Amino acid sequence: MTGAAQMLTVRVPLAIRKQRGGRKLMVAPASPTNRAAWAGDTTLVKAVARAFRWRRMMEAGRYGTIDELAAAEKINSSYVSRLLRLTLLSPDIVEAILDGRQPDGMTLPGLMEPFPVEWDVQRAAILRSRSTQA
Repeated sequence: MTGAAQMLTVRVPLAIRKQRGGRKLMVAPASPTNRAAWAGDTTLVKAVARAFRWRRMMEAGRYGTIDELAAAEKINSSYVSRLLRLTLLSPDIVEAILDGRQPDGMTLPGLMEPFPVEWDVQRAAILRSRSTQA
């Protein structure tokens, strides 16, 4: 795989507004294309982004072990390990999370639990969990 195949770039047009007291607020334009992204679960988006960033750093040789990475990030190594598993999610599930289109019941604590690594089985499990919630 080339480096370009492993990189994910998300561009969001933002406007910066000054509030009272001189604080700045970033505002996304209200459009149908990015409204869904802001309606998504920011915790999930951050976790997926962090997991892929950590994986990239380990693959580049910046850290040799999960323990080294965890020490550098000042985070428990078991949490790093569980979060790194998010890089095993199927690309369409990752895309749905980043677009804010993930199923209603999909949460970070739920994804921290063991899940199948086969993408077809993952999709079936998500559809099964969606139908049991309805």
